[in-house]
Amino acid sequence: MVALALRIGQHRGMDRAYLSLPASAVRSASDAELFGQLAKKLPFALEPTQSAAWEYQIMHLRSLATALSNAHFCMEFLIPRMGRRADLIVLNAGIVFVVEYKVGARQFDRSSLDQVYGYGLDLKHFHEESHNAPIVPILIATHAGIAIDAPQWDHDRLARPMKSSTDGLATLIQQVSDRYASTEIAPADWLAGRYRPTPTIVEAAQALYRGHNVEEISRSEAGAQNLTRTADYVAQAIETAKHDHQKIICFITGVPGSGKTLAGLNLATARQRAHSDEHAVFLSGNGPLVEVLREALTLDAIAKKKDTGNRAARAEEYRQACAFIQNIHHFRDDALATTRAPIEKVAVFDEAQRAWNHEQTSKFMQQKKGQIGFSMSEPEFLLSAMDRHADWCAIVCLVGGGQEINTGEAGIEEWLRALEKSFPHWQAHVPETLQHTCQLADEVLAPDLHLATSIRSFRAEKLSDFIGHVIDGNVEAAKQITADLPSYPLLITRDLAAARGWLRSQRRGAESAGLLASSNAARLKPHGVFVKAKIEPARWFLAPPDDVRSADALEDVATEFDVQGLELDWACVCWDGNLRRGDGWEKLRFRGTRWESVSDPTSQAYLANAYRVLLTRARQGLVIFVPDGDVTDATRPPAVYDAIYAFLRSCGFSELPTV
Repeated sequence: MVALALRIGQHRGMDRAYLSLPASAVRSASDAELFGQLAKKLPFALEPTQSAAWEYQIMHLRSLATALSNAHFCMEFLIPRMGRRADLIVLNAGIVFVVEYKVGARQFDRSSLDQVYGYGLDLKHFHEESHNAPIVPILIATHAGIAIDAPQWDHDRLARPMKSSTDGLATLIQQVSDRYASTEIAPADWLAGRYRPTPTIVEAAQALYRGHNVEEISRSEAGAQNLTRTADYVAQAIETAKHDHQKIICFITGVPGSGKTLAGLNLATARQRAHSDEHAVFLSGNGPLVEVLREALTLDAIAKKKDTGNRAARAEEYRQACAFIQNIHHFRDDALATTRAPIEKVAVFDEAQRAWNHEQTSKFMQQKKGQIGFSMSEPEFLLSAMDRHADWCAIVCLVGGGQEINTGEAGIEEWLRALEKSFPHWQAHVPETLQHTCQLADEVLAPDLHLATSIRSFRAEKLSDFIGHVIDGNVEAAKQITADLPSYPLLITRDLAAARGWLRSQRRGAESAGLLASSNAARLKPHGVFVKAKIEPARWFLAPPDDVRSADALEDVATEFDVQGLELDWACVCWDGNLRRGDGWEKLRFRGTRWESVSDPTSQAYLANAYRVLLTRARQGLVIFVPDGDVTDATRPPAVYDAIYAFLRSCGFSELPTV
């Protein structure tokens, strides 16, 4: 047993795999030794279904080790971005084989094929030692017939998922190895290779909810280091506040896609696990984000229990998800109904810059809630609710820039004014980005509270800068940044069908694609893009591609209100005449039968920000559809759309190639 542990220890790669050993070690170890090493790494109680699955896989591992004498095997290999573990990795003949078992299955279902394909994509995109290696995902349905086909390779040497029975796997691996052998892979180097995952916010929420740490699911470079420093700073500030009986507020700022929401989710889950008495909560006024995350956590919890042979009550799982992800308006309404302090001692407010100003809040409270004479902004009221705690409490505000898209959204200044006016006894921890906005009585400067690196798009960290220059109308600055986006497609077309075809050709496995448009893009209607037809955000983001209500079906279009804070892998932004070129960008709205100018500066900013949000949703690639217009329709003059198209081309968007 000691000898086996030593051999495993040489190759375990930061515990990325529960079990890692060459074929020779498999042959010399007993079943009990192999099982013991797996069970020792399991962070939770061993379920009977997991025990049975491992016993089956160990038995199969022996036959694989006999047939593939030069192979190296890793069982339960962590796929960080997805927060899951692949059943088996086989390194053989310079090829990475990713194997997923479905014990008892007689057929190969689409979701399982997408799952193992996702593992392969994760390795290809985020594991440096796998970037240039051939990767072959294989799904095993243990009770299916033997089916051996030639692999179909994508452009980056990732094979489409292959199917196999248990008995046919060794033959399949050997045949692929004989034909497609590549540069030999050193197992120790491969396991020690840097992993730089970039999860979607849905994947991150699921992984954190399961108990993973932010370090496991985020990039190990600047973005993740920044996230870790931010998390450590806030955690220490909260501990100090508890010890000194203080009330504190921390402002976390960051560029679009820098992980502000991820930082907030990480903080809320970490406090819940280590300090359950604090009842830490993640609060958001973004209805679609709340809806999508709650549904995603519910579905994931049900699937996890199903995998371990347990039944899950959907209502109970959804209730628990709702306790973790709350709508800020419900929190506000609860605070209106009582004068007692809320149960939560730590509250994380997502997109705090979207909180309502004094005028909008007072109007809403008096008209909708019957609060006659109500005279506070939303930040002031939320602060007053938390201020009811007699000893200590902590608020964490996640602050984005250029994301205000709705009437009455006040920006972060409203929080600072509320602190200055009514809560001078609160200690405010602010990054340098907010240092001179207001003069607060007790202000602590904290550089670690700014997230400066975008991690949304692993292909293009400078995408938000590029889009910022496009929205600002700065052609030269935009063109200069395109040189820093070599692997991020920035395309444009006048043909919506071609855009749809490109999206379908790009998405692989469980990757997402969708159509986006401004909420006032009313004259896209002739092209079948109906922005007034409301989507169901949870279905749009989470339903499978064969569901016509899903984003991947490319039928229903989402607006900036549906997608803010969320993301797709591939997106088509449909551009209408409400943001058009003149001397600069001209802002218009469509009313009745004609376009009219938007003169109010705040409304102009909302419109520009709407396009800013839409253009920064895609993680892997973007195509813009600009209609041709119609000379017979006064609301769609071709010259307007031609000018938009010409400007975007000058910024660096390339024409979508015709097939």
